[in-house]
Amino acid sequence: MDQVAAYCRDLAEYHAGSRGKRIVPLLVMAGAEGLRKQSGDVRIYSPDTLEQDIAQIVDCTDPPGDVAAFLEGDYEPLPSLVHAAKLLFEKEPLPQIRRAESVGIPDTLQVLHEYAGRALQAGEKVLALVTGVPGSGKTLVGLQFTYDQSEQGANNAVFLSGNGPLVELLQYALKNKIFVQDVHGFLKQYGGGSTRIPRERIWIYDEAQRAWDDERAKDKRGPQALSEPNDFARLASRVDGGVMIIGLIGEGQEIHLGEEAGISQWNDALAAVPDDWTVVCPPHVAHVFTSAKQCVPEGLLNLSASLCTHRALGLQEWVRLLLDGKLAQTHVLAGTLREDLFPVYVTRNVESTKKHARERYLGNLGRRFGLLASSKAKNLADHGIPNDYAATKRVRKGPWFSDDPDHPGSCCQLDSVAAEFACQGLELDFPIVAWGDDLTWNGVAWASPPGGRSKAKNPHQLRLNSYRVLLTRGRDGMVIFVPAGKEMDASFEALVTAGCAVM
Repeated sequence: MDQVAAYCRDLAEYHAGSRGKRIVPLLVMAGAEGLRKQSGDVRIYSPDTLEQDIAQIVDCTDPPGDVAAFLEGDYEPLPSLVHAAKLLFEKEPLPQIRRAESVGIPDTLQVLHEYAGRALQAGEKVLALVTGVPGSGKTLVGLQFTYDQSEQGANNAVFLSGNGPLVELLQYALKNKIFVQDVHGFLKQYGGGSTRIPRERIWIYDEAQRAWDDERAKDKRGPQALSEPNDFARLASRVDGGVMIIGLIGEGQEIHLGEEAGISQWNDALAAVPDDWTVVCPPHVAHVFTSAKQCVPEGLLNLSASLCTHRALGLQEWVRLLLDGKLAQTHVLAGTLREDLFPVYVTRNVESTKKHARERYLGNLGRRFGLLASSKAKNLADHGIPNDYAATKRVRKGPWFSDDPDHPGSCCQLDSVAAEFACQGLELDFPIVAWGDDLTWNGVAWASPPGGRSKAKNPHQLRLNSYRVLLTRGRDGMVIFVPAGKEMDASFEALVTAGCAVM
């Protein structure tokens, strides 16, 4: 049922010949007789009455459609981030993705190019922020912008990320370490007390809300280190001429120590340098930038719709309500997700779930499914989920996300786990998310164990953000695995109450 629903969703979204048509998911059980039932939007029939059943669905008084035009219609599925980056790097045009156009990515790029040209020509300092929900295409915007600049022959832009797994994956997939670079290495080379100036004048910082604060930077780089936003602002001051910093902001995803200060650090950084800065950003964050000479609210820099989950645009809201403990509201929204053909299951049997994933994507080399889990859960290893530090450290992110399903290091082998740090900013078609004892339902709200010696300002918020990341990685749906045991019973029941279908 999931397969036929997904086929219909993809036809509706990406097949030119199907646009504007009514798409009916219909599953025929070849060995059945007298079968006529419906589950959600999927009709389930047997062959013996199929002709009559179809006649009831189709209005036979309508004129027939152009079958040849339907069959010849272009099919342009949404590429994964890795595939999109490969197309860019190989100088092949990306397909005209209707979803990408509908959420305004071309308009966002046009705004960024206009401000970049103005900054470099007039010698201005510009900070542009692009915000968006997980999976809305922020990283794709950054990669496309960097590529566009290189195509113009300027080579003025560099794509930077503090997300180590993302950098590792893209460098592995592109077989190139220049196009995408680690932000910490970039600042180690050019920031701090260095007198070196990078060739590029446009610095794209992916997940800029996760920039290290002073304390974390000093812990990693020494007592003289500054926060990363401060380092960027001071580096820009040393550049003779225009500079543009583009910060790609994923809201509510701060999961590491030193990331909790968020975007306010960028305003503090502008206040600490003598330059006049222009900030262009979405209206809902404009109030933060009191230190800018000029702050321009720009609604086109907010990507509000998710690309990763196709039609399941309510997933972000479902996850927010779930983690806020509003289970009744979450249950209602889960029904909408099912209607949007994005199923969310919960199970206590991880082996049957693995079997389901393998069978669902059998023979489809382009699809990816895998195990995700919180790094802080202590009870998962006993249930076949190796999420301890040593096990997750051994996972090579490039092969895990990129290699074909039959390769030993592929996520589809279902024998290794990506924690929240490894999967942030990345995606799977069908993740199996293991829910651990680091976030349990106490009857009223989600609770996490005491932080112990943690240096985090708010350890519980980091746990919530970690699960927010884990629960928003899917493109076709997901299964949440809750281990057996009395200590996890309340969490399982909470997820059922929140609308997860039991598998």
